Amino acid sequence: MQKIISYPISIVYYTLFLFWLCLFHPIQWICFNLFGYNAHRWSVAILNWFLVRNTHLLGTIYSFKGKEKLPKNVPLIIVANHQSLYDIPALIWFLRSWHPKFISKKELGKGIPSVSYNLRHGGSALIDRKDGKQALSEIKKCGEFINKNNYSVVIFPEGTRSKTGVPKPFSVNGLKMLYKFAPDAYFAPVTINNSWKMSRYGTFPLGLGNRLEFQVHEPLKISDYKFEEILEKTEKIITDNIKK
Repeated sequence: MQKIISYPISIVYYTLFLFWLCLFHPIQWICFNLFGYNAHRWSVAILNWFLVRNTHLLGTIYSFKGKEKLPKNVPLIIVANHQSLYDIPALIWFLRSWHPKFISKKELGKGIPSVSYNLRHGGSALIDRKDGKQALSEIKKCGEFINKNNYSVVIFPEGTRSKTGVPKPFSVNGLKMLYKFAPDAYFAPVTINNSWKMSRYGTFPLGLGNRLEFQVHEPLKISDYKFEEILEKTEKIITDNIKK
């Protein structure tokens, strides 16, 4: 029954979703080219406020806990499990004070209104998964960038989204590059729950009435750990808090 009801609601949702992306594309361009970095990042944050609110049409509610644990004015490597594209607007909006960037596949860097522009101009790393050398070079640049400016970067070390909520093993290389080239940073583990239910039927129709939960855990200062230790600890914290 939910699936049947969701068809017309999902059409309205996607129509508005595309509207917000198209509306904010020129807004981003104007902010970036005429007013600079801060105006651009706020245009992105406000866009993602609309995208988060747009999901309320689907009966979605959000619980975002623990961000008060995150230190200010230091670089952060936000490490999270990945369940759906709906993870991203919430992370951008609720963590806007930490200037979040993303480690993203290069295919997203063109063709998508607003999204592609932000990824190209907002400080994120666009990586080619088939070219390890290029990917690591881009992640290195991003690590140096956040370390210099006290920004944050979001990385989903599973690599691809979990369609059932069950976490996949973490990939090491991207995290290792950030660990090495953002030595002043903290690893900030974040556990995401129930986001996968938004896409339980695929991209259409969408799941209804879901409570998306984001739990920020105690950050781990890179300088206090060897890489293997911080990796193991971070992965365990995140996966132990995923609801089965």
